Amino acid sequence: MALNLAHQIGTLAGAQVVAEVATGEQPSLAPANVSGVRKVPLASLRCNAPRETVSPPMLTPPLTPRSAANRSGMMSPTLRPDLSAACQAYGTLSPLETADESSSAAAVAWKEGGKKEEKRGVPVYVMMPLDSVTYGNTVNRKKAMNASLQALKSAGVEGIMIDVWWGLVEREAPGVYNWGGYAELLEMAKKHGLKVQAVMSFHQCGGNVGDSCTIPLPKWVTEEMDKDPDLAYTDQWGRRNYEYVSLGCDTLPVLKGRTPVQCYADFMRAFRDYFQHLLGDTIVEIQVGMGPAGELRYPSYPEANGTWKFPGIGAFQCYDKYMLSSLKAAADAAGKPEWGSTGPTDAGHYNNWPEDTPFFKKEGGGWNSPYGEFFLSWYSQMLLEHGERILSSATSVFEGQGVKISVKVAGIHWHYGTRSHAPELTAGYYNTRYRDGYLPIAQMLARHGAVFNFTCIEMRDHEQPQDALCAPEKLVKQVALATAAAQVPLAGENALPRYDEYAHEQILQASSLDVEGSPVDREMCAFTYLRMNPSLFHPENWRRFVAFVKKMNEGKGAHRCWEEVEREAEQFVHVTQPFIQEAAVALTQ
Repeated sequence: MALNLAHQIGTLAGAQVVAEVATGEQPSLAPANVSGVRKVPLASLRCNAPRETVSPPMLTPPLTPRSAANRSGMMSPTLRPDLSAACQAYGTLSPLETADESSSAAAVAWKEGGKKEEKRGVPVYVMMPLDSVTYGNTVNRKKAMNASLQALKSAGVEGIMIDVWWGLVEREAPGVYNWGGYAELLEMAKKHGLKVQAVMSFHQCGGNVGDSCTIPLPKWVTEEMDKDPDLAYTDQWGRRNYEYVSLGCDTLPVLKGRTPVQCYADFMRAFRDYFQHLLGDTIVEIQVGMGPAGELRYPSYPEANGTWKFPGIGAFQCYDKYMLSSLKAAADAAGKPEWGSTGPTDAGHYNNWPEDTPFFKKEGGGWNSPYGEFFLSWYSQMLLEHGERILSSATSVFEGQGVKISVKVAGIHWHYGTRSHAPELTAGYYNTRYRDGYLPIAQMLARHGAVFNFTCIEMRDHEQPQDALCAPEKLVKQVALATAAAQVPLAGENALPRYDEYAHEQILQASSLDVEGSPVDREMCAFTYLRMNPSLFHPENWRRFVAFVKKMNEGKGAHRCWEEVEREAEQFVHVTQPFIQEAAVALTQ
């Protein structure tokens, strides 16, 4: 008897990454899949009739996980004629249609300012599990993964997002890359006609919201950090953060003779060379990790060990010797050497609120003083220069390869209604009531032709705790205007898993970019959905998701109401139910 799909894939949620070995075999200490090992030299939404909606309960903490932590499975390898017809009637391609046809139908070109030339609508991608590839460099739960990809394709999803972990591929030694599991996973995506957003994940997995497994930085990197703890981001109390190598040493040869930026560039170059045959066709985007959770920011709100809890203001991360050396030089150059010995000492603790601190309080706060302006300018500029360095490498490596380059920026919306915007400041975004901190980021990305990827797209202001003056909708509007001014394409993600229509409608509204001051024909260039897990494949959630994808693909020019699209989705899901059960049986074999 076939069990329901959610039951079949329930064990996939939150699994620790482990090396997989066959029964009776001894685990090997050597890298798996030798063929994958390579060594290189070190060199709009309204119905005509009003619709009643009910707000969901408050959702906290509203943060940005790096990527999905779970997986699920649907669909079998072959599609019966009646089901193929159902897919086509719903407006999607059969999973077995050619990748060329899929590519042609979904082709998107960009004009200046991120306007689409061909297909309207916003393509939807789905984040894959964090542990899609095991420590043994194989695809984790291959049968379930294959069935899941088939299901996503049948729903009209454009593609998937995959974390390519530095800590897995170049784990053992510098310059030795094991692409085994990724080669197999990318070929699976190609087989199903799915596009891929590949994330160059130069950060640790673990310690952030949604992280269900632990993947540290490469062993040889952490060894160097153990020898020189100042390679890790440090707060004013001496806490070291091993999520990402401090940007203070970006240009110093501190990693076995190479600089961190050289290591990132070599990794991207090796990826390009190994997957050359998939670039521009299957692999259509490279998202370059630039900090914790893969985001361009400082690790100012670490969840590990209970250090930070929502909605705390976080803490500045500039107390390693390399960052302090840069601060001293900047203070000397400004003729204020007394400002160069340390960062703010009156900025409170991780879990304080702005008015608890002399530095962030609204009246007479240090953030709005000459010293505060100096420090915050330096702190944010260091982050911008870090992004500039890595983007220069990425655009050079992938030039002419037919892929877009993107950078992820965190949606830090708590205390957004205050004057100082303290949590944004500690993360490196110099955004206050009197200053736009996202325009400089958008302008930096524009210089490299990169996509601005932003989170918390699914959130509404009233869902969040108003005593903390959270305002995700206002924040998203600010970012939309900044990217329009800089003529940069804007992509989005949901920060937390959501399966309800209320969130889907908010994503549809936000992705339409109907913001006063923004071009009327502008939409987000893509939306990446978090996450693929058992809950997504619950019948009601799956029906809503299929309708959501359909509506996103139609774009803001479509005026059909949500109920009409949902009726189509319900029919589609009903027809394919036997197919789903068939896949569920396959998962148990």
